[in-house]
Amino acid sequence: MSQIVSSFAQLQLSSAMQAALQAAKFETPTPVQAAAIPPALEGRDLIGIAQTGTGKTAAFLVPIFERLREQQASPQPGCALVLAPTRELAEQIHQWAQRFGGSARSALVVGGVSYGPQYDALRRRPSLIIATPGRLVDHLERRTMSLSDVRIFVLDEADRMLDMGFKPQLDRIMAVLPKTRQTLLFSATMPSDLDAIVRMHLNSPVKISVGEQAIPPSQTDQDVYLVEQQQKTPLLLSLMGESNGTVLIFTRTKHRADRLAKTVRNAGHAVERLHSDRTQAQRRAALQGFKDGRYRILIATDIAARGIDVTGINHVVNFDLPHTAEDYVHRVGRTSRAGASGRATSFASADERNQLRAIERHIGKPLPRQAHDLARPEGAAPMALRPASADAPRRFTPSRFSKRNDDRPRVARYA
Repeated sequence: MSQIVSSFAQLQLSSAMQAALQAAKFETPTPVQAAAIPPALEGRDLIGIAQTGTGKTAAFLVPIFERLREQQASPQPGCALVLAPTRELAEQIHQWAQRFGGSARSALVVGGVSYGPQYDALRRRPSLIIATPGRLVDHLERRTMSLSDVRIFVLDEADRMLDMGFKPQLDRIMAVLPKTRQTLLFSATMPSDLDAIVRMHLNSPVKISVGEQAIPPSQTDQDVYLVEQQQKTPLLLSLMGESNGTVLIFTRTKHRADRLAKTVRNAGHAVERLHSDRTQAQRRAALQGFKDGRYRILIATDIAARGIDVTGINHVVNFDLPHTAEDYVHRVGRTSRAGASGRATSFASADERNQLRAIERHIGKPLPRQAHDLARPEGAAPMALRPASADAPRRFTPSRFSKRNDDRPRVARYA
């Protein structure tokens, strides 16, 4: 669009949608909304490249409900399907759908909950289905739903779905979708396997890209401690004892998240954990308790790195470095939301040096090294602590150590 969009009134939306946006206190479209909504309203296929927190949910929900309203008079009005990688993100989209959709029926189809209520919701022929890939395939195989009426298909956080190993489920779903449909794909990055999906399943898509390569917010203070694996837990306990405010800690596996949560709780901190082995009710309670302040610390796997909108997180700690630089950006992006300042601290052991170098190349600068006074295990080779910036590293003296500080890495699993 050549016209600069400064208000939703310029987007020629229905009065009902304008009222819904006003009630939700949406006044000025974000860049991704201003760029994506017009072509989506025209029925065009679309690729939207934008990172988490840019307003992508409204960028596809607004045109979905506008187009569904237009189709109500049709003999076969059809429905829309939104696919999200995690239950939490699907649930968040569903909440916004209820605000934007008016009287339109929507169904939430996710794992971790019983099938019965989902059967009932699907039998009522909803206008919008919001699903995670695994549970949607389960329904297809049980023949409890059909995708033959889907007119609009949205892939949200598409790169994350591939990272989580959902390629077989995506292939199964897209094979049974109607050939004639509108497809909207939103992603933070565009890896080669996602590009192959685009070539095969999208028809002359409009491509929008909001912002430059995804990097952490400029107001986030980032640093790294070079430590041995067995030093990570005592260092974390020391940091938690010295800091105030909410803390989100990322571990590589759900088993480590469980062990670390127990250790942090025994040290006297209010902590919960979030990963895929917990039931939906437990995950919802953990997130809500973190938002409400009942838990100052949340320990999570990468399931929480995208789509979880928790404001006011003061500190993100990468207890384990992520496998990809893009995941580092999404983890760090959980702090410094809405222009606020925040801190992101990473622990890097010797076997994580390649990941650290990849992260620094991706963000275009070295992470400042922070010194610590933890004793190196007998026989261990010293790790290089050369400063990576002009700033002198802060020296950190640990406080109380946990009796159990041996937290060696296990085999990584999808979380």
